[in-house]
Amino acid sequence: MSSPSAPELPGPRSAPLWPPVPLTEFPPTRAAALARLAAVRPADYARSRNALDGAVTRLSPYITHGILDLPDILAAVAARHRLEVQHKFVFELGWREFFRHVWEHHGDDIFRSLHAGPLHDGAYMQEVPADVRAGCTGVPVIDMAVRTLYATGYLHNHARMWLASYVVHLRKVHWRAGADWMVGHLLDGDLASNHLSWQWVAGTGSSKPYLFNAENVARFAPAEWHSPGSVVDSSYEALDAVAQRAAPVATKARGKGVDEPALFTVPPGATANATDMNDSANAVDLTGRDVWLVHPWALCDPPLDLPADCLRIGWWPTEYFAQHPWSAARWAFVAGRMAEIAPVAWCSNRDALARSLASARLVETRTDPHVRALLPASVHQRPAPQLFADVDRACTSFSGWWNRTTRGVKRIEDLPGMMALAEARGSRPGRG
Repeated sequence: MSSPSAPELPGPRSAPLWPPVPLTEFPPTRAAALARLAAVRPADYARSRNALDGAVTRLSPYITHGILDLPDILAAVAARHRLEVQHKFVFELGWREFFRHVWEHHGDDIFRSLHAGPLHDGAYMQEVPADVRAGCTGVPVIDMAVRTLYATGYLHNHARMWLASYVVHLRKVHWRAGADWMVGHLLDGDLASNHLSWQWVAGTGSSKPYLFNAENVARFAPAEWHSPGSVVDSSYEALDAVAQRAAPVATKARGKGVDEPALFTVPPGATANATDMNDSANAVDLTGRDVWLVHPWALCDPPLDLPADCLRIGWWPTEYFAQHPWSAARWAFVAGRMAEIAPVAWCSNRDALARSLASARLVETRTDPHVRALLPASVHQRPAPQLFADVDRACTSFSGWWNRTTRGVKRIEDLPGMMALAEARGSRPGRG
């Protein structure tokens, strides 16, 4: 996708611009990410993070797409606030790496139930009901969650849990169907974090299902989310009994609802389909040239050690989007940041990309599990920065992973990612 003033390189079909989608909640720039990072208040976060109007960071879209790294985030916050390893803010950063840890060890098994839940997989429907998708279930907390998701591309984690719990345990929809539906609309839709969170709620990735009731909503959500007299206005014992039986709760759709935003397998507004893009000829001579490949999960600033004449080329992997389409808002978010880094982006499959890059001297990118297997073997994948130590043994719980990865770590400066960052900067990180 070319920026308006940038010359376009020939190659696999470049994705055209499409009408802009308002991204007022999450401007797709590194400057916006850094401004949000500067506003993080870890003490307020620890105190109020469970409330929908609490001091959550809203950094997740920038983290998922590599605009910010966890070591940089922690170093920036620790420079202004005193933090210990066991601080809730550090703890929550750990969840992201834990989910990646599970993905690394289980691979595609994270897209199947890791173990049995309250009911066997066949007891659940494979489609999210129309009234849920339209936000007209008549349960305010659910309808508000769906409408917020569509309007902003974001949901507070508590709202995600409420929505997932309702869909799985009350409506009897398989967690995978719900996870696939939600991830396409989330600006921060990380497959590991999203799908494993749904498994945690479903009870197939945790020791028991997650349940909530109207009292919990009233405690942590604004008044328009409150749901007295609805199907969630019940005791936890009664809700657990519902989760254990196969019959869904009775429902009655209320009102017309809202239209679900369309999901796209190619950039919205593209005039060619994915196959045409894959077959596009590569006319540019890359012989002897170095290339930095910018994919949707590597939207970091290019490394400082790249040659001055290194070509920066964006790439949309069509195989990925065929399985996991995105909303127009997410395409626009990623494209906006990609345009800051690369003058052109190609939309193609793995083989077409390999042919286009065959004559380059060296092609590098930052690795990410979303795209790792889709990259040609000729592309050198640099490791992404990690905050915590690798744990060789597959951990089935966050607590088990946390105890192993932080064993012997007394200060945040001693976390591997913080030490690597300090070494790269030539100094120890400061503390406020």
